[in-house]
Amino acid sequence: MTVMARITNNQDAYGRLIHDYYNGCRGLEIDERGDGYIAVGSTPGVYFAEYKDWPPFERRAIQHAKGRVLDVGCGAGRVALYLQQRGCEVIGIDVSPLAIATCRKRGVRRAKVMSATDVSPRLGRFRTIVMYGNNFGLCASARRARWLLRRFHTMTTDDAKILAASNDIYQTDDPAHLAYQRHNRARGRMSGQIRLRIRYRTYATPWFDYLMVSPDEMAMLAESAGWRLAGTVHDNGPLYAGVLEKAPRSG
Repeated sequence: MTVMARITNNQDAYGRLIHDYYNGCRGLEIDERGDGYIAVGSTPGVYFAEYKDWPPFERRAIQHAKGRVLDVGCGAGRVALYLQQRGCEVIGIDVSPLAIATCRKRGVRRAKVMSATDVSPRLGRFRTIVMYGNNFGLCASARRARWLLRRFHTMTTDDAKILAASNDIYQTDDPAHLAYQRHNRARGRMSGQIRLRIRYRTYATPWFDYLMVSPDEMAMLAESAGWRLAGTVHDNGPLYAGVLEKAPRSG
């Protein structure tokens, strides 16, 4: 979900949304951007989707997942549950306590309340890191992306992969989005560094940054942190998954 360090019950809008959905209460996620732009987010059923109902690019990219897996921003546990069924050892992390509670109820064996920025080698070594649901966005900014990717480098095997889903925000002609991108660049931020919060009923998360990047930008950030973009998997449209591998060591 987000890169926030700790959230209170009243701030757990995302977790409350999926917890309510799991218990039969339907609602809508509202995404509020820092410039006042408001949109309806993903329907909560997406967070519970079985593999057959995932977007084709996600189904293809997940075939790269092997070994011990870290599911970053695990939400309701759809990725963790699928990989468990394939025999992988999976740890799911999310900053939302209610999301983690829902994961556990659904059968995710290892699920921890943890921000992406709190990960460390203390979790053990992983062969695959999954960042689905646009969760490359959890990198938040170019600076934090480099830091987090370097952290992932220290806690993964030599043959590790990161499966990072993002949204190529340049594939738009919406004047509101184009103006927001220009505003970001004028402030020295990446075009897709979005300041937002999630609202649901009376709940609202704190404001946080979420980073959406083009494949070229993902490759640039990866290369600065010891990874390389080995390929992308995409359908028609801006959503895609980058497959990151550790870059060969020089010398």
